[in-house]
Amino acid sequence: MAASYEYDDAPGGYDDGHRQPQAAAAPSQADAAGYDPNFVPDSVKSFVVHLYRHIREKNVYEIHQMYETSFQTLSDRLFKDTPWPSVEAVAHYVDNDHVFCLLYREMWYRHLYARLSPTLKQRIDSWDNYCSLFQVVLHGVVNMQLPNQWLWDMVDEFVYQFQSFCQYRAKMKNKTEQEIALLRQYDQAWNVYGVLNFLEALVEKSMIIQILDQEKEGLEQFTATDGYDYGGGSNVLKVLGYFSMVGLLRVHCLLGDYQTGLKCLLPIDISQQGVYTSVIGSHIATIYHYGFANLMLRRYVDAIREFNKILLYIYKTKQYHQKSPQYEQILKKNEQMYALLALCLSLCPQVKLVDETVNSQLREKYGEKMLRMQRYDDEAFVIYDELFSYACPKFITPSAPSFEEPLVNYNQDAYRLQLKLFLYEVKQQQLLSGVRTFLKVYSTISLAKLANYMEVDEPTLRTILITYKHKTHAIDTDGKVISNADIDFFVDDDMIHVVESKPAKRYGDYFLRQIVKLESMMNDMDRVKLE
Repeated sequence: MAASYEYDDAPGGYDDGHRQPQAAAAPSQADAAGYDPNFVPDSVKSFVVHLYRHIREKNVYEIHQMYETSFQTLSDRLFKDTPWPSVEAVAHYVDNDHVFCLLYREMWYRHLYARLSPTLKQRIDSWDNYCSLFQVVLHGVVNMQLPNQWLWDMVDEFVYQFQSFCQYRAKMKNKTEQEIALLRQYDQAWNVYGVLNFLEALVEKSMIIQILDQEKEGLEQFTATDGYDYGGGSNVLKVLGYFSMVGLLRVHCLLGDYQTGLKCLLPIDISQQGVYTSVIGSHIATIYHYGFANLMLRRYVDAIREFNKILLYIYKTKQYHQKSPQYEQILKKNEQMYALLALCLSLCPQVKLVDETVNSQLREKYGEKMLRMQRYDDEAFVIYDELFSYACPKFITPSAPSFEEPLVNYNQDAYRLQLKLFLYEVKQQQLLSGVRTFLKVYSTISLAKLANYMEVDEPTLRTILITYKHKTHAIDTDGKVISNADIDFFVDDDMIHVVESKPAKRYGDYFLRQIVKLESMMNDMDRVKLE
């Protein structure tokens, strides 16, 4: 099920960049339309009865069809601007099954967030439902198989609603006394520690890290079966645990803790196909947050490589997703990742790592801006600011407000801090652009000569060269020092010796493009009628 979510016009105001903006209708509009939570249309009765039966029979194919297609169709036809019938109204059609009612309510709240504007009480109730659902998964006996798409959406929505609640709570200026009283009363709802604890518990209880380790030794078939259990067991806990690692990466990115986020993702080998690639939304969210975290940690090469791969994948496959409910989200995320790639390449000009197709698209979108960014003048900083604000996650401040002090909005504080840190890094890179220009020209040059060209004294030049070394190296998740430099050097006595990595020429790409052009010309000639 795809959903569209409310949008904040302020900088950094993209709902993690992966949801399509949609104007939110007020809950009162649903009431005005005569919404009756107890009225269940025949089509909804049929839907819940069949979905319940397929879940009991572990018919994953039919569950997937009903979840992805039928639910969306009914939502568009009957519940465009009203919620679905309440869980109490449909419970007796499904034998009052506790787990099914939790799943139905999870979909109910997701639809509410997509089509309407949830009240504070509804946000709190949704938190309670997730707590109950995850408690059942963690401590109960869940004997069912659910589609990967649904399990991913659960984790994705859980993190989104946490993010949305933090943004909502941070806008204190116009809160009513009733809302403030509710926030005080339910101060544990969407608590950051509660959110992290659930995701970490799902990872730990599922033993997914051990399963992935055993798979490397040929003792498990988790990836080969896309996480499904064809022996009649359940995939729910294992796959939720798997996707929770991506959820943890995303939460830590929202908090600005990029190092911890990447550590949470380590058990998943993103250089290979995996269960995370079986759902397009999961695939894109994983690489987006992985790339963004690496950008902020100055691991530009890792970010460029992964952005290049996912952008090439989207370019080749997006036509297959045109009828998918996620299509608009895919296009939106695609644009944001091109912006992030432009930032990476402006700070680390490793164009050789980018496929010609992606590079062509990038030049078309941001070619002129990238040239201006590499000048590092006042206009360049405006562009860095603009692209970062467009493409960054919607950062959050997880702490509760101080109710004793005057109520103010602080929803943009976390974004401003991350932007400040990023622009500070860009400012430091400004020093290096001049050094790099000269190093590209010479294979050897004396310190005195380079100092003269740069109009600085030798001690200052040595400081700049050490800064260049520092800024073109980073520490990876294993603690190893890695280089981002396309041009490196060493100093021997008073001479600088330049080592430039030569990009491998891509003859294959060139010939493939010429073959396509030739075939096009021949087809055009065949269409010409000779008189």
